[in-house]
Amino acid sequence: MKIAICGSLNFTHEIKIIADKLKNLGFEVSIPISSEKILRGEFSLDEIKKEKENGEFSKRAIKFDSIREYWKIIKEADAILVANFDKNNIENYIGGNSFLEMGFAHILNKKIFLLNEIPEMIYNDEIKAMQPKVINGDLLKIK
Repeated sequence: MKIAICGSLNFTHEIKIIADKLKNLGFEVSIPISSEKILRGEFSLDEIKKEKENGEFSKRAIKFDSIREYWKIIKEADAILVANFDKNNIENYIGGNSFLEMGFAHILNKKIFLLNEIPEMIYNDEIKAMQPKVINGDLLKIK
């Protein structure tokens, strides 16, 4: 099974750990393109955070066409796993980009897994409507 992991770039190191565990379980795994670049040392997470604070991150996303590029990866995957950890004082945060990726997966009839419970956010009804399977951190529940 091919799984595309989605989640905030702030969770890059956690996403890497999850990806490694899934690979050990026999899954083929993709992680966010910018997370791959951070892990390869092409740029740092601190650079990304500064760009987000300054409203400059969109320039990087446009330059690398990262939304479309990850859509292509999701299209080839069997499922997505949203790595939703606490962020911005929100338990189990799902950001705008991950929400978009969930929408892509839903439209493409892909399985959607959430690592943790659905967050209390303005769009949690829309998240519920996509019927994700919450695995509560148990990667063995991905089938």
